[in-house]
Amino acid sequence: MVAAMTTAQAFYTRWAWLYDIISAKIPGVGLIRRAAIDHLGVAPGDTVVEMGCGTGANLPYLREQVGTDGTVIGIDFSPGVLTLAADRIDRHGWENVHLIRADATQPPLSPVEDGSQVDVIFSSFVSGMVDDPASMVDRWAAIVGEGGTVGLLDLARSSSIGGTFINPLFSAVVRATSPPAAARDSAAIDRLDQRVAAAHARLHTKAQTPRYETRACGFIRISSVTIEE
Repeated sequence: MVAAMTTAQAFYTRWAWLYDIISAKIPGVGLIRRAAIDHLGVAPGDTVVEMGCGTGANLPYLREQVGTDGTVIGIDFSPGVLTLAADRIDRHGWENVHLIRADATQPPLSPVEDGSQVDVIFSSFVSGMVDDPASMVDRWAAIVGEGGTVGLLDLARSSSIGGTFINPLFSAVVRATSPPAAARDSAAIDRLDQRVAAAHARLHTKAQTPRYETRACGFIRISSVTIEE
């Protein structure tokens, strides 16, 4: 039995069409997504799981990387965005791309010691939405295990000289595209910054040489690591 939708799930279902436009059609966003996926070092034949896949904007890039012999699995908690993602898969006839409705912080995947075959876990713009991003990263790292890869793509306020002038506009956009409770919360933007920082910091502890870069005047954060023991 599928549980009733939460307020957040209902919000993202209602506005799935708008998020599809934002995530897939705004100029420059595709380049950022591709750059983050290039960080992952995906090999043909790999199994890649995207946590919080939304309407599937990353699926074309991920499938391109794994090829016809690999597998891409998208996980999201909102049925509305998954419907659009499924439409995208059907239009392209991708037989090796699959969707699961589930919470990305508690994915229905076993840690590597239990026989998991997941090579890469990737998420975009998810870290700032969860209460405990560090624990989420720990869970993902356990799923891929030693030698597997975890990658994050996130947005947060910029500390660069140029970016600080744009921060008020960024904050307004975040509020406008958030569920009502978050939009009304005066601390929501601070919490977003803290969560993104916590997720990337925890991920960087999983390897001696994490890969990290910022883009778009410091608003974009891209991290990836190959998990070490």
